[in-house]
Amino acid sequence: MPSLIFRKGLDLKHAVAGMLADSYHSTIVERIKAEDFSYRAGRLTVHLAREFGFCYGVDRAVDYAYQTRKRFPDRQVFLTGEIIHNPHVNDKLRAMGIRFLTDAGEDLDRLEPADVVILPAFGVSVAVLQQLERRGCTLIDTTCGSVLNVWKNVRRYAEGGYTSVIHGKVWHEETQATASQAVAYGGKYLVVFDRAETAAVCDFITSGDDAPAFLARFASAVSPGFDPHRDLDRIGLANQTTMLMTESLEIGDMIRAAMVARHGEADLPERYQAFDTICSATQDRQDAVVGLLREHAVDLMLVIGGYNSSNTTNLARICAASRPTYHIADPECLLSADQIRHRPVGSKTEILTSAWLPRGGPVSIGLTSGASTPDNLVGAAVAKLTTFAADPSSEGKKLSPSK
Repeated sequence: MPSLIFRKGLDLKHAVAGMLADSYHSTIVERIKAEDFSYRAGRLTVHLAREFGFCYGVDRAVDYAYQTRKRFPDRQVFLTGEIIHNPHVNDKLRAMGIRFLTDAGEDLDRLEPADVVILPAFGVSVAVLQQLERRGCTLIDTTCGSVLNVWKNVRRYAEGGYTSVIHGKVWHEETQATASQAVAYGGKYLVVFDRAETAAVCDFITSGDDAPAFLARFASAVSPGFDPHRDLDRIGLANQTTMLMTESLEIGDMIRAAMVARHGEADLPERYQAFDTICSATQDRQDAVVGLLREHAVDLMLVIGGYNSSNTTNLARICAASRPTYHIADPECLLSADQIRHRPVGSKTEILTSAWLPRGGPVSIGLTSGASTPDNLVGAAVAKLTTFAADPSSEGKKLSPSK
């Protein structure tokens, strides 16, 4: 029996609206927005980026997950993996009885036709989708529209004989799903992580030297049977939607220049294609933090979001270029006015830093959050900052730490 697939919700949006508001809404954040995205209490000033937190695609995915639990209260409900890269949100879904297939003891082969499986905002690979359809499960597809747009273009590349060069993280679920689209439509792919890897690709395009060394370097980032001499002859550019926009554009310029050097400007339309696959929500959040840094002389930046959230880490990268920046997973990382747990930009390890908050005198903090971070975590962080920077002589606002 073919799987039943829901792609536009389950007509229960109003039924779960109250639950979502209770779980993720913040009155503090609403007040800050109403006061021109700034908040002052005692010696503390917080400037909030004008675009931050849940994007449309994330909000939709979480909404669909809550609708699913409401619609199927007596059936087993699974997620193929994290619905978004935020531990707070994923833990709430686990508490609702939604099981994660990436957790120990869970397996796609154990699924029954009566089971319900939610596909995350990043999407899933073609192979996983086919396996789920064979099991006959009911599927709730929350794949983000921006991701679907990338897939559309990757399929177009494959059908036109172009290899998809994807700016992304080869280990990320979204990039793996995108790469699988190329293969499913008879195409090839190559994933590049940054400008350094792109430079190596461009060197090969222009020189054609040492294919074995090229394949050794990109062994885990190319499609099966990849031949760089053949498969880099025609290229279509794509990207993981949460990558740094400026870097994606630079990578596109580098590859275009290499193709011109190799084949000439006249042949470029037949050799290179690039469609706009940069997520507007990701770009809006990056633009907003750049604007915050330009408009306000903040002492430091605080970036809130999961450590495995690509768009959050890229917001931290932007901030760290000009300000002391602390990327925290959640408000619990704000231990005291003296100590903070955070992950430095470029590191894979959380560390403990002391004397992070300036002592005495006015302190101005810039604040943003990744697209997977709900408003209640931002509000809780502001409440903690208010306590840390309290001035006994001030009659500043007092805020509840819970909202």
